[in-house]
Amino acid sequence: QLQLVESGGALVQPGGSLRLSCTASGFTLDHYAIGWFRQAPGKEREGVSCINSSGITNYLDSVKGRFTISRDNAKNTVYLQMNSLKPEDTAVYYCARSRWCLASGYDYWGQGTQVTVSY
Repeated sequence: QLQLVESGGALVQPGGSLRLSCTASGFTLDHYAIGWFRQAPGKEREGVSCINSSGITNYLDSVKGRFTISRDNAKNTVYLQMNSLKPEDTAVYYCARSRWCLASGYDYWGQGTQVTVSY
């Protein structure tokens, strides 16, 4: 069964850090691009970052310099290291699989993990 499972979400104070994990089962991650998306209450889902099968990455402008995406193929896991978190980063974060880092074409999604940035 193909599955993506996110973890690592939590309540954190502004300026803090979190590392989200996206672990795959049923397929090998290194053949695919993995994207991180987020959706805040009342807002549309937006793409945060993506890493392709060659390790090339891209980021939403508002997270550049603060977030880092990486992959550990041996663990079949993609990570999103989030530093200097801001209240506007509060959202449910999802990972998804695609062949390429594009805006669409993601065929499997995880269930999401909640990130809340607040005092």
